[in-house]
Amino acid sequence: MKPVNSLINGRFAFFQEFLKHPLQVGSIIPSSRFLERRILEAAAITSAKTIVELGSGTGGTTRAILRAMPQHAKLLSIEINSHFHTLVSSIEDDRLIAHLGNACGLKEIISKYGLGAPEAVISGIPFSTMNHSEGSQVIEAISSLLAPNGRFVAYQVSKRVASLCRPFLGSEQIMVELLNIPPMRVYKWEKSST
Repeated sequence: MKPVNSLINGRFAFFQEFLKHPLQVGSIIPSSRFLERRILEAAAITSAKTIVELGSGTGGTTRAILRAMPQHAKLLSIEINSHFHTLVSSIEDDRLIAHLGNACGLKEIISKYGLGAPEAVISGIPFSTMNHSEGSQVIEAISSLLAPNGRFVAYQVSKRVASLCRPFLGSEQIMVELLNIPPMRVYKWEKSST
């Protein structure tokens, strides 16, 4: 359980950054523990060796991933917002690589850190506010980088990510987490092993 002060400070920071950068921050408050649990299950984090998180926000989901993932795994967390990146960088865990940058550079970022094909990519970035070209670029990179049978999980308010993903990853599975503000759609794709 998170300390109350840490939780309140994280929510306040999240709301402040939403007001400053509404197109970069997909929600007004961080994900609930119920949403975090649903994301981790969909991504099968407990069996992943390399995990990529796009849009770490204040680090709540990042911490949940670190708690659930194997000791020998690596988590690459990519955040475009410098304030959020500073918060995530302060998490003390040798398995975490916190990177300040844009998800459009995913291929180069993974190469920079010498990471293998991720078994799980989790995204909270708001695809609904990205232009079609950037959104397709991110999805194409995810599709080409995922390990065979790897999972891409995106938690979104909007349905736009589904139309961006279909040409690259096919049909999605959709779950809805109502115990979150706002209620969130959790999309999952699994890369074919062929």
